[in-house]
Amino acid sequence: MSESPPNFQPETQAGQEPPTSPLPYSRRRIRLGLSLTLVGFVIFLIGARPSLFGLDRSPVIGFVQIAVFLIGLAIICLGGYIALMALWKNRQPSIAADIGLRLVSTGYVIAVFSGMADVFGAGSHPLPGVPYFGPWQARGVEFGQAIIALGFLLLIPYRRTNPDQPLTQGA
Repeated sequence: MSESPPNFQPETQAGQEPPTSPLPYSRRRIRLGLSLTLVGFVIFLIGARPSLFGLDRSPVIGFVQIAVFLIGLAIICLGGYIALMALWKNRQPSIAADIGLRLVSTGYVIAVFSGMADVFGAGSHPLPGVPYFGPWQARGVEFGQAIIALGFLLLIPYRRTNPDQPLTQGA
């Protein structure tokens, strides 16, 4: 009886890949989501720190910078949602995943209203003055981003490795 070497690959015809089991997720959707997230991060950085790209023209963070980093944050949220929902491919998302989606949306709304508080007339520098991104607005945007991160954690499909095995207490 002959044993095959440990790294034995079955023979295939020219141009064909060896047969594999289907992946439990969609690679194309994950790549799309991660690509969108990366593009959103670059746009976010352009708005938050334009000096990294040689685009800084003002000592303060004004309306255009706030709008640009909020657009970048929106693209990050969209890309993260696409990538994480791709992990649920042929399964029904859990209630925690549904709550996670709502937390991502709520966190973004909090970030937008905190960042644009001056434009909406609720900030310390209301219009017609020059909008200014102050420390309270920064805290609001950070709070919104923390809620977005919590939502993304809830979107991850956690599961047992063997669903037939009962849950036991760890020793």
